[in-house]
Amino acid sequence: MSDRLTNLKTVLWTLVGILGAVTVVRFTRGLGAVTNLSDAAPWGLWIGFDVMSGVALAAGGFVLAATVYIFGLERYRPFVRPAILTAWLGYAAVAVGLLYDLGLPWRIWHPLVHWQHHSVLFEVAACVMLYLTVLTLEFAPAVLEHPLFSARPFRAALRILKKVTIPLVITGIVLSTLHQSSLGSLFLITPYRLHPLWYSHIIYVLFFVSAVGLGLMMVVLESLFAAYFLDHEVHTRELAGLGKAAAVVLWIYVALRVGDLALRGVLGSAVDGSWHGALFVGELGLSAVIPATLLLSRRVRESRVGMGVAAAFTVTGMVFYRLDVSILSFARPQGFGYHPSWEEFAVSAGIVAAFMLIFIFFVERFRVYDDVAARPRAEARPSYDPSTTHRLQPSVLATPGRFTAAALAAGMVAFLFLPVRGTEDVPTPAHPARSVEGIRVDRGAGRVHALTFAAAGAEKVLRSGDVRVTVGDGRMWPPGDTTISRLLLMIDGNRNGNLVLFDHEAHQERLGGDSSCVTCHHLSMPLDRNSSCAACHRDMYDSTQVFDHDVHVAALDGDDPNSGCAECHRDGAAVKSLETATACTSCHRDPVASDPVISAPQDRWRPAEGYTEAMHGLCVECHKREVQRHPDEVPSTLAECRTCHDPDRRSQLRLLEPSRTDPLPKRVAAGAASGGEEGP
Repeated sequence: MSDRLTNLKTVLWTLVGILGAVTVVRFTRGLGAVTNLSDAAPWGLWIGFDVMSGVALAAGGFVLAATVYIFGLERYRPFVRPAILTAWLGYAAVAVGLLYDLGLPWRIWHPLVHWQHHSVLFEVAACVMLYLTVLTLEFAPAVLEHPLFSARPFRAALRILKKVTIPLVITGIVLSTLHQSSLGSLFLITPYRLHPLWYSHIIYVLFFVSAVGLGLMMVVLESLFAAYFLDHEVHTRELAGLGKAAAVVLWIYVALRVGDLALRGVLGSAVDGSWHGALFVGELGLSAVIPATLLLSRRVRESRVGMGVAAAFTVTGMVFYRLDVSILSFARPQGFGYHPSWEEFAVSAGIVAAFMLIFIFFVERFRVYDDVAARPRAEARPSYDPSTTHRLQPSVLATPGRFTAAALAAGMVAFLFLPVRGTEDVPTPAHPARSVEGIRVDRGAGRVHALTFAAAGAEKVLRSGDVRVTVGDGRMWPPGDTTISRLLLMIDGNRNGNLVLFDHEAHQERLGGDSSCVTCHHLSMPLDRNSSCAACHRDMYDSTQVFDHDVHVAALDGDDPNSGCAECHRDGAAVKSLETATACTSCHRDPVASDPVISAPQDRWRPAEGYTEAMHGLCVECHKREVQRHPDEVPSTLAECRTCHDPDRRSQLRLLEPSRTDPLPKRVAAGAASGGEEGP
């Protein structure tokens, strides 16, 4: 092993050791312990780099496979296996990065069975999973050719895989085209969040074209890496050809991007002296203009240094393009900025380092490069050199020992800077529902009626028993037929505008009148009847204690703080705790509902779950039961999120209350650790 490779592996194992330390804290203490993510910034470096950039960096696999197997350019065949290996490891790294980013990582398999046909992210997830399978099959021959797999079943599998190479390549090209472009399509829904210099109606085309150019230059960079650290042959003529092709693709990318900005009239923003303008010019120059200009020179294309510089520019610039789109140029509410923590950088760098080590492992042990088979075998070194006293271990163990020591030392040092005790959550108080005047709008056949506002100072016009609202420009809101206005509950627990309008009277009528109150109000506070949800579920995300010990002490003990303890803690020998206390229902009988949907404790009251979880658990589960019990009477969409969470209501609320501001809850990263869903 050369000194270059040994030193490189030492650095990589050091990063892996730091990754191991951060991993322990992330999966035991949650996202909040190691990230600066929040509800206003739910994705950050792990999505922008590990996913957005990782998928693009792995594009060389389908580009080289198409070049050789579809276009028949055989002189580029030596690059195919390394490119496919790089792509395979790149997509595997994307999956690993998602495990770190997901609040509930054990549900990463859900897209396999829970299909969301209208979701761009579902299409991306499905294509990535399928393409990772295709890459596994494409690279499998390199593994099966090893003498270790000389048995007849392995040889039969090898022959079959070689026969289906072309169908696999075509499938991979189709899948890559779909998800490379779909990552850009995701941002089509953010025209008011993404800066105009990056937002585009053809952003899916830009993502695909940039991925092709980036894939070509990644193949160049990976070949130079193998030549420098692994002493492999450099195919100068073929690398020059890849560089020429990359120059064409990069110029197409520049023309598309600049032309799109010019047609939309926002190109001037790039030279207006603003921070975003400078960022755009620097990113476009680094990713495409400078390397494409360099690659026009034959002298640069035939030089290792020149190709390496051009490839490094493109890779760095394209990574910044993905980061700009997903983080730097993506607007967030004032006061809710995002800066990655050092742990986030450590995870990203550690994942890259781990998969670089896997790449080196495959290259050292399998025929990934065609020039390996013709190279003479290196002479075996003695297992122990008695002529030196500087090394007490056999040489076959000394280098691995160095790597182990580097990883362990780095991990232990990292632990010193990690919040191993976790972080404290910032409370997010839940506000009770407010009463507003609203109307019902027919959504059409097979859909639940929609509720919308009919108040807040708007002019009401009665027409044949209907109620409509005249807005500022004279239009009627909402359009279409409506029914008479009625009092609705506006559920907006954290006051962020993602509200739900609830027709309390209609629900009460359908469920049986006054006797149905216990269906939802399963527990009432003392001297209260049908307490609101926020009375007990007082935090949006965290559980809160319903039992107030001080109130009970004052009520039972009077002036003596100890005389009433026996009222609840009757076993003097037992530890005084909630588990050993007398059942709450022995005194409090009236507040407990007899047949609640959300079952109340039968003997003692435990902490009330978060407001979001309580509302979803009550409403969604009830809607699911109604669909099952009355499939002919209620629409099948009753239990879907859009039934209650109408995306138009935030704009309606601003329309009716122009002075309204929608502050987001000040929920720090610790709140994101739970990974739960956002509530009303």
